[in-house]
Amino acid sequence: MAANSVTDSNAATTQGHNFPPVRACIFDMDGLLIDSEDAYTKVTNIILNENGRPDLPWSIKAQLQGRPGPSAGKIFRAWAQLPITEEAFLERQRELQRDMFKHCKPLPGVVDMLNSLAAAHTDADPTSSHGRNYDIKTAHMKEMFTVFPEKQKIVGDDERIPKGRGKPLPDIYLLALQTINEQIRSEGASERDILPGECLVFEDSVPGAESGRRAGMRVVWVPHPGLLDVYKDRVEEVLAGRTGEHDENDSTHHGSEPLPGSPGKVGELNDGWGERLNSLEDFDYRKYGIVVRAGETSGRSGQDSKPDQGGHEDNLTPVPVFEKPPASKLS
Repeated sequence: MAANSVTDSNAATTQGHNFPPVRACIFDMDGLLIDSEDAYTKVTNIILNENGRPDLPWSIKAQLQGRPGPSAGKIFRAWAQLPITEEAFLERQRELQRDMFKHCKPLPGVVDMLNSLAAAHTDADPTSSHGRNYDIKTAHMKEMFTVFPEKQKIVGDDERIPKGRGKPLPDIYLLALQTINEQIRSEGASERDILPGECLVFEDSVPGAESGRRAGMRVVWVPHPGLLDVYKDRVEEVLAGRTGEHDENDSTHHGSEPLPGSPGKVGELNDGWGERLNSLEDFDYRKYGIVVRAGETSGRSGQDSKPDQGGHEDNLTPVPVFEKPPASKLS
């Protein structure tokens, strides 16, 4: 997603660390841009209750968020022990989702942020949602998603993602950056390619935060209150991508060629590459070297900001990532 913004030519300082200004903002969708994670939970709980099982606890849901369908399904089935077949579960899930997803809405701060970034270069929107689910969820919010070029909308069943290389592996975010740089080159601008360290990933899930860090990108983690309650004593581990979400022995990650840079490396505790926010309303543009023109945002830090002396108008690119699998997404 892009916005009426420019990047400060000076490095942004965060927690005593010097970082280059952010040139690309990459957004997860479910639970970050829209409230679809609540819809997933409601659908799952209806099916659980219909089969005499308790509601899905956040300790289990936390393990499902952001993961590809096969990985999430394996964890869910081991916990749920439903007395119905997987096929029956998926059929009922699709039926409920068709209605529930139509009522999804933007989360607080999202519309203002996307409007603020919309005049800059457009970044990627990577989501684990498959194309069909993405269309249902966003049909009534099409205007909001117009800031993302079609090639930079990355869904979970996108053929450009190597099979089995979903979050917490970094391939989906590496692909997002690849699409951005391809656009820059196609425009014939003198602008150089964007580097991973100049990207800012916005995530709500724990596997997603690890995915961003493994891609070599900075991360803003905006967890659901229920998820934060589970990880309240492990926030720095989440921000470093060190919660152990990736299992090298997981067979679902094998059998396809990873994108260059995958599996990547996790960060270090308190390294300044990650930040937790309660809401996108709290995002501090200046902290990341993003200078938003006056009147372009209602955010607390960017409002009425002007470029510093010596600032230049690097394009800022916003990209959405929609990685939820279709019917096999169980969170």
